[in-house]
Parts: sequence; C-alpha cells; structure tokens
Amino acid sequence: MKNASTERALFHYAWLFRKQIFIGLICLILAVGLELTGPFIAKRLIDEHIVGIEGAWHQVAEQDDFTVSYHGNMYKRDDRLEHNEHVLDTVTIMQVGRDYYFLNEAASLSGERTFANGQVSITTAEQTSTFDAERLSMTELYGFFAPEKPAIYFWLGLYVVLLLIAGVFQYAHTFILKKSSNRIIRKMRDDVFAHLQRLPIDYFVNQPAGKVVARVTNDTEAIRELYVRVLATFVSSMFYMTGIFVALFLLDVRLALICLCVVPLIILWMKFYKHYGGKYQNVIRAKVTDMNGNINEAIQGMNIIQAFRQENQVSKEFEELNEEHFHYERKLIKLSALTSFNLVNVLRNIAFVAFLWYFGSASLGTEGIVTVGVLYAFVDYLNRLFQPVTEMVNQLPLLEQARVSARRVFELLDEEGEEVSRDEINRYKGEVAFHAVSFGYQEDDYVLKDIDFKVEPGQTAAFVGHTGSGKSTIMNVLFRFYDPQEGDITIDQNSILNWSRQQVRSHMGIVLQDPFIFSGTVVSNVTMNDPLISRERAVDALKAVGADRFIKQLPDTYDTPLKEKGESLSMGERQLISFARALAFDPAILILDEATSNIDTETESMIQTALGVLKQGRTTLVIAHRLSTIQQADQIFVLNHGTIVEKGNHEQLLAEEGLYYHMYQMQQGKWDVAAI
Repeated sequence: MKNASTERALFHYAWLFRKQIFIGLICLILAVGLELTGPFIAKRLIDEHIVGIEGAWHQVAEQDDFTVSYHGNMYKRDDRLEHNEHVLDTVTIMQVGRDYYFLNEAASLSGERTFANGQVSITTAEQTSTFDAERLSMTELYGFFAPEKPAIYFWLGLYVVLLLIAGVFQYAHTFILKKSSNRIIRKMRDDVFAHLQRLPIDYFVNQPAGKVVARVTNDTEAIRELYVRVLATFVSSMFYMTGIFVALFLLDVRLALICLCVVPLIILWMKFYKHYGGKYQNVIRAKVTDMNGNINEAIQGMNIIQAFRQENQVSKEFEELNEEHFHYERKLIKLSALTSFNLVNVLRNIAFVAFLWYFGSASLGTEGIVTVGVLYAFVDYLNRLFQPVTEMVNQLPLLEQARVSARRVFELLDEEGEEVSRDEINRYKGEVAFHAVSFGYQEDDYVLKDIDFKVEPGQTAAFVGHTGSGKSTIMNVLFRFYDPQEGDITIDQNSILNWSRQQVRSHMGIVLQDPFIFSGTVVSNVTMNDPLISRERAVDALKAVGADRFIKQLPDTYDTPLKEKGESLSMGERQLISFARALAFDPAILILDEATSNIDTETESMIQTALGVLKQGRTTLVIAHRLSTIQQADQIFVLNHGTIVEKGNHEQLLAEEGLYYHMYQMQQGKWDVAAI
C-alpha cells in the first residue's frame, strides 16, 4: 500500500470482500430493473387498456372475449380484430372534453373536437367534419372497458408482485453491502491498530496520543460512512440512472439524448466540489485531530491545570482551535448549500423545459403524435432520474470527508514500521554486554557516548547518575525501543540486532518508576491476558511479592475491577502488582527503572522484600535514584553526561571518594554541592 493513491487503497480494501460486494451489486441490479418496469407497465395500461378504447370499433357477427354488446350489436376494437375476421360495419368512439361519444361511422381522431346539438365536429387545418354522435353513459362506457379489465388486473397484479420481489432484492443489497462495509472497516481498524504496534517508539514521542487515537477512531469512522452510505448511494444511483436512461432511449432517442446532458454537468460539479471541498475538509479533519490532542492533554493534566488555575488559558487554546474548525465548517456548508437541492432543482427545471419544448413544438404536430402513455412514462422517468442525482449530490460532503480521512489513515499505514517476528527463541542465560555503544535521540547529539560494560548472568547491576546522565537511555536501547548509531549490544554473546525486537523482549521484564495499571481485574493486570500465563501462576506471583496482604481486603480479592491507571490503589500497591507481573512472566533479564523512587519509607521495606523475591535467579539491571536501595548490587555504574565515569561495588566506589561518594554523602544529609 506504500505510495498507493487513496482511491486505490480504498479499492484494495473493498476487493478483499469482493464476493459479498458482487452479490450485493447483483441484488441491486435486479431491484433497480424490477422497480423501473413500473412506467412501462403504466404506459401499456394507459395506451392499450385505458385510453385505447378511443378509436375505431368494428361490428362483428360472433362473440368472443373482446366483443362488447351495444344496442343489440357486437363491437370489437380495431387492434383486437383478428386478421381474417368478417367486419359488418365500422364505428368510432371519441372523447370530447370529459365525455365519450359513439359515432356510427369511421372518423379521424386528428384535429380539434367539439360537441353540439347531437353532433361531433372535428376541425383540422384543411376542413371541418361533422358526425352524428351519442353520448355514452357511465354504464355504457364501462361496458366498452369490460374486455380490458382482466388485462388491467393482470398488469397491476404483476407490478405489485415485481415491487415485492424488488423490495426483497433491495433489502438483500442493502444488508449485504452494509455488512461488507462494516467488515471492511473492521479489517482496516485492525490493520491500523496492528501497525501502530509495529511503529518505533519515537513516532509516539512526536505524536500526541489524542491525534493517534483520532486516526484509529474518528478517521476510520468517516471511512465507514464512505463504504456504508456514500459508495452504496453512488453505486445504486448510477445503476438507477443507467436503467432510467435505457428506458428513456427505448421511449424516445432524441429526448433521452437531451436528458443525457445531465451527466457531464454532474461530473463537472463533482470535480468543482472535490477541489474546494477537499481543501476545506483537510483543514477540518486536521483541526478535529488537534482538538482531540488538546482534550486528551487537558484530561491527563487536569490536576495540574486546576492546581495552577490555568482553566481560562486552556479553554482559550481550545476555543481558538474550535473557532477555526467552525470557520471552515461554515465555508463547507456554504459550498454544500449550492449543491444538494439548489443544483438539482435547476437541472430538473431545465430538463422539464426541454421536455415541454420537445413535446410542445416538435412532437404534438400532425406528423409526430405521441401517446398519453409515452407522456406519462417520460414524466415518471424524469422525476425518477433526479432522485438519484439528488442523493449523489447530497453525499458529496461525506465523500470528501471520507477521502481526506482515508488519506490520513493511509499516511499512518505508510509510516515505516518494524517487522514483527514472534518466533520463539530459547530462554537466554542473561549475560548483557555493551560494546562501545553511542546513541542520540537527535542525530549528532549523543546521549550515550562510547558505553562499555558487561553484566554476568544472575548478577545485579545498578546505574546511577544525575538527571540526563543517560541511565534510562541504556534501558531503552537494551529493550530495542531504539537502536544505537554506533557499537553493539549482546545478550549471551549474540547481537540483539540479529533478533527481532519481539524476540529480544521475549525473555525480558521491566518495572517502571510509575507502574501502569490497565482497566481490568487484579489478575488480568498480572497475566496481561496472555494465554500462557495461568490464573494460578498470577496468584502465586502476587503472593510471592506480598501483594496478597492488601488484595485480601479488596471487595472481590483477585477479581476486583481496577480503574484506569489504578487510581483506586496506592503507589506501593500498584508497584507490587507490577512486580508480580514481571515475576509471572519469569524473565531472564529484569529491568527496574527507578522502581522504588516514588515509594514512601514505610512501604519501602515491603517493596525491598518483594524485590528480593523478584531478582532471584535472573540478571537484574537497576536504574537507581536512592543509593540506599542498591548497596547489595554486584556492580554499580556511575554515569555522567552519557559516559561511565566510575564502576565497582558500593564499598569500592565509596573508597574512591568520587562522584558516587559525593552523591551518597548528599543523600545521607552531608551536603557537598561544590564537590559535585
């Protein structure tokens, strides 16, 4: 999908579910075809069975299904007469105004008709003809309609049946396409979320969480509307219009060609809307993302905002974003107001003007008479033609919104991800070595400079130093959150670059300074919903670190629901759960990132006991703030501005009276700031 156009990428996702979509489209074609039979059936009913009684009737000797008895004689319509049937006389039934009249002789239907004094006069450009006529009563008139009733009932019944069948296909088409659309979006969201987990850590450092969330939720939801509503509307409308144009061409080629001018007008308008609507939507979606980021940041830091009385300032920042969003939404509304009803109404009126001109000046002359049924069918099809046009034009705002959102989602998917390999590797012994490692978050600005050290399996190594000395960065490169620009890192003498990031981390555990508690239960926070970690193993780990002391006091003990970030627990309790999590996964290498720096003195003894359990049988790397917690470490590395300036155990480093010694003295209350 790299560098693919937005439209091609959207088509790629739709193609994954092509079978269901094709079935839905077939149902749509059948539904449209069946529905569009209505005007043709109406034309046949009007021309052949309703208006068709006007014209020549022939007196016949034998009675059949199409004969009508009038004044003791049998009469049959001209178009119902059989080829060799004997005709005794010919008469005419003619409509004048709202009444029908019986003429005892053949008469032309062309010309202006009037009735007076028992006679019908027909005036043409050449002459006026007069015929004796009898006005037909309603009963007599219905008698002439009687032979047509079975056919009328048949065609009406057939149309009802076709509409019911069309309804079934319409339901099937709607259900199948919307189901397919939702499956497409489910697949897309899964892909986006999976891709997020393959992105390097620095992507998330540079992107506010709210903006990333907006891509996964808001933007994919806009794309869902594209598949569920917009594309479904465009596809069904195009099929519908195609069917109508086919019907119009069957009725009258010249008028159908006039109506065909609507198509290029719609295409030109869509291009115009795409140009301006796309620009507005780009800004609108960007502002929605910015607002999401702003809201997320405000919620995360609400305690700080309220503590420093910054509510007005934060509100002002949000209002500025909201105002700009409102400004472009208003521009988009103005643009949309020009489309929808206004555009379609103008096109409809132009089409009807062409229709009236055509039938008024060209088709109603003596040389080109059209039937009432054709007129009805044309008017019906013209009305139907502008219904899908209206629906398509009304979907243009959603179409552009979805296109912009899709581009943003696919830009995220095109971000360079890291290959995920979950192939298992044997549990390593835990030897860790850095070989002349240099690393910087920014190019040419190294945080670590030529770092060399080695930790034997089962040893505890501590890293100490002032803020910014590079302690946490060592853990970041060991965990392969980042890769060093220079040097190499080995585990059991194997370069970690030879393994995937997942393989490197598969036998590592980490406990952070601020342990993260997920929404769920106590047990699920230990197992992380990993099927390989059983409930019994999680409970045993919690007991081993001493967490069962406070868990027994919780309402549902190990199944007690925990709020987001574990707000209902104290810092020490959250830390014990994170220890149990690390213990349950039984890592060969354990990283403690200032795990005791936020713990009060009363809780520290319990935490230290838990740490003793946690460190047994594994290599432990400790980032320490309190030097009192690392006095038993096998090795202590003292960092200063990204380099290791001292190393040894606690006693050796105190004896050297270097940086470590002064840091220790300072924490003991014997300040010697000048020496540091």
